[in-house]
Amino acid sequence: MKNFIFTLFLTVLVSASNVAQERLTWYTDINEAMDLAVKENKKMMLFFTGSDWCGWCIKLQNEVFKTSDFEKWSNDVILVELDFPRRTPQDEKIKGQNRQLQAIFKVRGYPSVYFVSPEKLPDGRMNLNNLGKTGYVRGGAEKWLEVANSIVKKTI
Repeated sequence: MKNFIFTLFLTVLVSASNVAQERLTWYTDINEAMDLAVKENKKMMLFFTGSDWCGWCIKLQNEVFKTSDFEKWSNDVILVELDFPRRTPQDEKIKGQNRQLQAIFKVRGYPSVYFVSPEKLPDGRMNLNNLGKTGYVRGGAEKWLEVANSIVKKTI
């Protein structure tokens, strides 16, 4: 009986976590994300990840990004996933875009999470003002969100 209740509890917990993840919108096209961020006057979170091979990236996803706390927090930012998979096929355009952003931000390891404020320049081009970065933070969603808030709340 105890095993049944424990299994039921785990099933409900995993289902709630998956539902939270499904409600999030992660953009993969940086231009689409920047346009939306400017239109809605929101900051952006750029998540550089190796989704199918990076253990710390997967841990960050499971401990933070798949929680209801993160879901609530993320309403105020545009989420962008910049993935560098090893086994999962990826569109060449997205692959090139991700490599270019990796070079611009000088990403050396994964996971790397950059917070930026997009700005439309008078000539129509877009600029991403870097607010700061983080990676995996021990302590789950609460600790990670403390770090994220300390970066996002900054003004340029």
